[in-house]
Amino acid sequence: MSGPAAVAGRALAVHCPADGRRIGEVPDLGRDEIAAVCDDLRRAQPEWEALGPRGRSAHLLRWLDWLLDNERRLLELVQQETGKSWADASLEMSVAVDVINYFTANAEAFLADRKVKPAGVANRVRRLRVQVRPHQLVGLITPWNGPLGGPMMDVVGALVAGAAVVSKPSEVTPLAWAEAVRGWREEIGAPPVLAAVTGGGEAGAAVVDQVDMVMFTGSVRTGRAIAVRCAERLIPCSLELGGKDAMIVLADADLERAANAAVWGGMTNSGQACIGVERVYVEAPVYDRFVAMVTERVAALRQGMDAPGSFTCDIGSMVTPAQVDIVEEHVKDAVAKGARILTGGHRTPGNGFAPTVLVDVDHSMRCMREETFGPTLPIMKVADVDEAIALANDSDYGLSSSLFTRDRDRADRLSRRIEAGSVAINNAMVAAFQLPVPMGGWKNSGLGTRFGGAQGVLKYCRQQSVVEERFSLKSEPLWYPVVPWRSRLISRAVRLLGAHDWRRRLGS
Repeated sequence: MSGPAAVAGRALAVHCPADGRRIGEVPDLGRDEIAAVCDDLRRAQPEWEALGPRGRSAHLLRWLDWLLDNERRLLELVQQETGKSWADASLEMSVAVDVINYFTANAEAFLADRKVKPAGVANRVRRLRVQVRPHQLVGLITPWNGPLGGPMMDVVGALVAGAAVVSKPSEVTPLAWAEAVRGWREEIGAPPVLAAVTGGGEAGAAVVDQVDMVMFTGSVRTGRAIAVRCAERLIPCSLELGGKDAMIVLADADLERAANAAVWGGMTNSGQACIGVERVYVEAPVYDRFVAMVTERVAALRQGMDAPGSFTCDIGSMVTPAQVDIVEEHVKDAVAKGARILTGGHRTPGNGFAPTVLVDVDHSMRCMREETFGPTLPIMKVADVDEAIALANDSDYGLSSSLFTRDRDRADRLSRRIEAGSVAINNAMVAAFQLPVPMGGWKNSGLGTRFGGAQGVLKYCRQQSVVEERFSLKSEPLWYPVVPWRSRLISRAVRLLGAHDWRRRLGS
């Protein structure tokens, strides 16, 4: 664990969700300890920034080598602290590979000075450019559903930008990320500009109070509190919050692809993905066929925590008992209001919940309005595309969405009516991991974006305008003392060059 040791007796135990066994512990750091870590990071940051994009990228690429050399051990930690299937755990390393390679390959271009053409005749004697400087210390707070991949989605852009980063993983799943940060600090000879601090809510609040910019992924409730505190401190924040992502299946869709996508999008990571499919709207002519296809596939899913490297299970456990409770409550609420369970609908050993398909659902049910964050697929029949769009938009969330149709022109038109930060056409979840385009939520799903090409780095920077004179004159026409004839001449020149008709140009 990077950072100072916690006070004696202050530790957090970590348990495997699949069977409850204790797999480790981490320090429960307090405010003073986190402040000390942040002071060390600030001292190291200027030298890190001075390395430039190429020098910083070299360290990140060495880190990638170390991550790949230690892939098996890191993914075993991911699996043990989350209860994931090995297939789901393995996806987290692919995120690290893609993000590090993308941002290091483009760092110099993304951070290059931007030359700007002057506006107005009088300003042609000046050179304009915009350069960027990183926020000195970025705070990164991440949830429990992606212990390695989640932080990797954001930490690389901040480090490439030249910031130091204090990261706070979830107290439920801190082990894999703590080990990844240890690799940075102790194994590859990188500057000490990345630290992991562990603890509960107090630790997260301490991070927000110490840093210059916050990147947070998590619940709407916590995100709001962070946004308020950042506003009080006048520091920027980027928030990726909850989702209730809708899938729309039109009558002309490739139903086999749509059904496969619905199962993948709804069940990956046991449904614990903010950009996962949480509700499905299907046009009436194909509804019954679609439901039958989805139900058959969901019922066939293999659930469990398989042996490392075996790839014999599709999905694993859920991470926390509290989240299993929410999923169970949503299913019971739906059934009480008239929904039917076609498969699943019950708890399984450990923190498991059986992959579930719900039909006869409507918007009076919690499963259609609140974030479930579990392995359920509620499917609703709609009369036409207008009803589907209206229902998809009838939500407090707007993170991601999916649209299935064979008509490309129609898909383009409909995508412009969906109130969500991204639309995947004939796919599910994929829009969230396209690094050149932004990933961000509308409504209660957040503020700001991650990724988005250069913006994935520039979000961690401050813009600085530089105005340079082409000619070094002893004085400027507007400088003191005021000279009447010169001031009148300037006023006339402004009219002559700025007005759009001769009456106003001549002042008549």
